[in-house]
Amino acid sequence: MPHLTVEYSANLSGFPEAQVLAELNQTVTSSPEIADEADLKSRCVVHSSYVVGTAAQARGFVHAQLRLLSGRSTEAKQDFSERIAAVLRRLTPRPEGVLVQLSVEIVDMDRPSYVKERL
Repeated sequence: MPHLTVEYSANLSGFPEAQVLAELNQTVTSSPEIADEADLKSRCVVHSSYVVGTAAQARGFVHAQLRLLSGRSTEAKQDFSERIAAVLRRLTPRPEGVLVQLSVEIVDMDRPSYVKERL
């Protein structure tokens, strides 16, 4: 805990995965809600097969999902969303003629059933 997944459409060529992950890890772990920076696991997933809406217009997306153990306040979750969105707004490529949609989702993981170990 936590787990951060950034998914994006393949038409965002030049998406700076390494920089995005480094900056997201920095901003997420700087939250007082995160006790140990080593607990954050983040990754990027690029999608080559996707559809955004129904129009023939060129469209792309970036979606981040942060999974946290349950129990955080609404304010804490909003803070995480804004931290993540700020990084993605700044670093997401904006190809000419492509409408890019950005979204961030915070998901509660069930605390009693979650297992985490350091091996």
